[in-house]
Amino acid sequence: MRPCTTTRRGFLKDAALAIAAAATPRLALSAGAPTGRLPTKRPERPNIVLILCDDMGFSDIGCYGGEVNTPNLNRLAAGGVRFSQFYNSARCCPTRASLLTGLHPHQAGIGWMTADLGYPGYYGALNDRCVTIAEVLKQAGYRTCASGKWHVGSRPGTHPLDRGFDAYYGLIDGACNYFRPKKGIFRGRTRVKIPTDGSYYTTDAFTDQAVQFVDKAGRDEDKPFFLYLAYTAPHYPIQAWQQDIDKYRGKYMKGWDKIRDARHKRLIELGLIDPKWKLSPRDRRNPAWDTLSDADKDWRDLLMATYAAMIDRMDQGIGRVLAKLKEVGAEENTLVMFLSDNGGCPYTNKPDKPKRGADGKIVPTSTPDMEYTYGWAWANASNTPFRRYKQHTHEGGIATPFIAYWPGVIKPGGVTHQVGHIVDVMATCAEVAGTRYPASFEGRSLTPLEGKSLASVFQGRQREGHDHLCWQHNGARAIRKGKWKLVARNEKPASWELYDIEADRTELNDLARAHPDTVKELSALYQKWADRVGVVPLDELKKRKRERKKRKQGGGKRK
Repeated sequence: MRPCTTTRRGFLKDAALAIAAAATPRLALSAGAPTGRLPTKRPERPNIVLILCDDMGFSDIGCYGGEVNTPNLNRLAAGGVRFSQFYNSARCCPTRASLLTGLHPHQAGIGWMTADLGYPGYYGALNDRCVTIAEVLKQAGYRTCASGKWHVGSRPGTHPLDRGFDAYYGLIDGACNYFRPKKGIFRGRTRVKIPTDGSYYTTDAFTDQAVQFVDKAGRDEDKPFFLYLAYTAPHYPIQAWQQDIDKYRGKYMKGWDKIRDARHKRLIELGLIDPKWKLSPRDRRNPAWDTLSDADKDWRDLLMATYAAMIDRMDQGIGRVLAKLKEVGAEENTLVMFLSDNGGCPYTNKPDKPKRGADGKIVPTSTPDMEYTYGWAWANASNTPFRRYKQHTHEGGIATPFIAYWPGVIKPGGVTHQVGHIVDVMATCAEVAGTRYPASFEGRSLTPLEGKSLASVFQGRQREGHDHLCWQHNGARAIRKGKWKLVARNEKPASWELYDIEADRTELNDLARAHPDTVKELSALYQKWADRVGVVPLDELKKRKRERKKRKQGGGKRK
């Protein structure tokens, strides 16, 4: 595979043809078939390490145009393949449900978050009509471990140990204080006592458990393993070790406009976006950097430096996992995949002003007493070159970096422009493990798999992709079919917008009025999908949410 070029035939079409023409089949990935150049005394089936980060934008890491120091992710990219068009489901819970099950979020029971809203698609936890990657691989003889954020159910029967994982360490809920996780960290089903001496940091703890698992499971010559490492970084609150913050302090004093421009140029140089896709304008809510006071610039620099430090620390952890894989002799037979659960998150959970101590100084972001997000403007930069954010189905909400690394199978240094989606990860894991997604599991029928394997892309070949892909979350909705993308916001007015993604992936030129027949065709196709997977109209969901709130307050009964 090779970096993309621009031609008159169109960026995406030409790139796909170039990849298909340049590639040669390396080996067959099918049940029972060898899976690559493997060490002689290891199982033929590969180990699988699936790494998910939280609330990180498309362009934050180095190999996707960012200035954050991510040498380990960069090394995976240099030795593997990067997807320029990979998609998640716009928010934490829905993405995790889809990633783990190979289904759309509503089919797995998490069409919104973890509250039960009384509809099958909004059960608020993984339902009994889905199966996780861990359940499928465990039955195929894999050891399984999850470390990090779960966030797909906390009620009985939905714990990681109930859904195929042999071992678990992490956060059942969605977010926590990194130094002092109040909601609790669990090892298996037992709550862990967190040290109070200032030595604890969740990102490091999640890495520690992953390394311990690889150290043990990676030495087993008879059974392969599956590791799901789900970091909370760099999700709110913005907190990091001071030594990591110091690496970036002052780096962002140039401001978000110059950061976005620089990232846009690097993305083009890396072959990840087409030069004809214009950089989306700065969000109208964000002021020009030069209009800020010196004190406000310093404060904003601190927030982004801390955010960058959180990604840096995560990359350090990934480096430790990779080092352990090499130490135990498992690196050559391990497929590693990395992605983010949604775009950058601008939403402010605390006052948008620095917290100051009795001495008048800003409370450091290297302590548990500082809980902020990094705000709209830096989230806008994280999602360069795209518009909008987490929870939205515009590209800024659903486009994610996706890196796959597999020595001896994936050709180093490639960029593929084939479209991928998180529903494809389950199908990929099943295929490379030499097993199949089951029609039933433990006596219950399962919803048929939605994803399609990425294995042929890993081999440098053109795969059979999806005819179309759809998204829906909290009223935001979209469908992509070929070059066309129809998308609507979760805010009013919520009319359909139409974009030619081949010509305008940054979604700046709405063609809905110029192509009413295309809008009609795609909206009908979207509605057919929505009805099939169990999407409920937003107004009805809001009504249920209000009823649920009243019931919690003792002011009403469920109807």
